[in-house]
Amino acid sequence: MDPATLEALNRASSLELFHLSRVIERLMSDPSRIVQIRLHLHLGQRVRFVDGKAPGAALQLRSGTVVAMKDTQVTVQDDATRATWTLPYAAIELPADSRAAPQVSTAKPAHRPTREDFRVGDRVSFEDRHLQTRIGTIVRINQKTASVDCENELGWRVSFGLLRHVVDL
Repeated sequence: MDPATLEALNRASSLELFHLSRVIERLMSDPSRIVQIRLHLHLGQRVRFVDGKAPGAALQLRSGTVVAMKDTQVTVQDDATRATWTLPYAAIELPADSRAAPQVSTAKPAHRPTREDFRVGDRVSFEDRHLQTRIGTIVRINQKTASVDCENELGWRVSFGLLRHVVDL
């Protein structure tokens, strides 16, 4: 952290620090910020994240793999210890290429899945309206949607364009 900023924080009153911490919490949990980070993440991706529990004042960056993404938190498996960390999205360092200004692409858009791409029994994943990744099995192909059964949940009717095939390794 910048020494001038650290000195200014040391001079602040406890009430000012508390107010600042609440503002920072609100900014870090802002849904639009979370969505911007999630756009650059996917399951299995290697990332660097902040170890907030490291001893000393300096925060340590660790490397790991994204294993789960929830509404406000991401779960990362640490490469060194194989331990899992549940962190706010703000603790993830975005790859350098994703922080750059978005570039206009002239490539053709990716194929949008249609009814013909899926069969009953296929394992699929999709994101629900709360941006949680769901994994399930197609139990019925409807005209515009697929009926998907997820573990321990009621069935979902999902548009084909939102479905992705899951490959078990």
